Amino acid sequence: MSTEGIQPLSGVKVIDFSQVMLGPSCTQVLADYGADVIKIERPGTGDLSRTSIGDDPDGLDNPVFRSLNRNKRSVVLDLRKDAAKEVIYDLAKTADVVVNNFRAGVIERMGFGYERLSAINPRIITAFGSGFGVSGPMAHKGGQDIVAQALSGLMSRRNSPDDALGIYPTSLCDYTAGMHLVQAILLALLQREKTGKGQQVAVSLFESAIAMQMQEAAMWLQRERDWNWAALPLTGVFETTDGAVVMVGAFKSNPLQSISKALGLEDLSQAQKFSTFAGQVAHKPELQAIFRERFASDTTAHWLSRLEAEDLLCAPVLSLADAIAHPQTKANGTIVGMNGNSSHALIGTPLTMSGDGFQQRRPAPTLGAHGRAVLEEAGYSADRIDALAAEGVVNL
Repeated sequence: MSTEGIQPLSGVKVIDFSQVMLGPSCTQVLADYGADVIKIERPGTGDLSRTSIGDDPDGLDNPVFRSLNRNKRSVVLDLRKDAAKEVIYDLAKTADVVVNNFRAGVIERMGFGYERLSAINPRIITAFGSGFGVSGPMAHKGGQDIVAQALSGLMSRRNSPDDALGIYPTSLCDYTAGMHLVQAILLALLQREKTGKGQQVAVSLFESAIAMQMQEAAMWLQRERDWNWAALPLTGVFETTDGAVVMVGAFKSNPLQSISKALGLEDLSQAQKFSTFAGQVAHKPELQAIFRERFASDTTAHWLSRLEAEDLLCAPVLSLADAIAHPQTKANGTIVGMNGNSSHALIGTPLTMSGDGFQQRRPAPTLGAHGRAVLEEAGYSADRIDALAAEGVVNL
């Protein structure tokens, strides 16, 4: 039998209650690789991402929503109604995975927890992405990326103690937790192949944010010592006459000697106060002032050429717009769009597979676009679907 054109998750059916970023970033990966992701949305506004960015020319189908929901199908159900719950139970009979990122206990109160669904379908896997975990003193609290940054220690970590505290402007914790949830689901699917049974899997923003700091945490746990890659004495961001350069002074036997040569300086590593790592740390402000003065004297291109000649890790500091336009971005196929429609240009998957992997089967769905088709596949007659629509159970 030929496997050409078969994606890794072809045949996997996902019921997706998630919204905003943690859950949708996870289910989009599943959808990108072949899973049939049925996105359950509330009447009127749907996923919070449809309305959370304010006014947009495309309204509920704005770019933020599109970025997280391609290849999915949208069904709008009023889950306050018993008939809507029955729809979920019918879908669960043939589902493989059910995903949510509500607060702890909410999905159970709705009637869709693991115990209830596994009684319908013992092979089902429930996947839960929370703010803080399934138990413990904060399990009941709502989670959010910025809150996780603060509580996990990420926000307190700065290049220098003199730097002001701030919010990291990209949803780092949401994305990381979403990718951890993908891993958990794939592992559960693999285990089900051996046992025939589903299970519950869970991740949290808080745990994922701490896990990102595994090196720093190990240093603290074992040495009670702070470890900060960004604060290394020979590493930094330096302004040039036309931009800025980041330089990483590490991973060489004598990086300061190489930096000195690249910057046209006498070998600073020969000075006693700079000759050891401890000395460089102690005199970091002096070293960094020397570097800043030199970098400020010429262009970014000039200094990149000099640094690269000494095999030093370096890069220009680009805006997101510049990074998107970079030739490497094009070479990697990072930007994808539905049928060449630039209004739907998105970031694709960062995974590369030699076999059949990522595919764009459909754009992010309009609200409720697939209600009738999904119910028909679940065995509902046209008359029954029309009746449910008339009762406000499903919006078509």
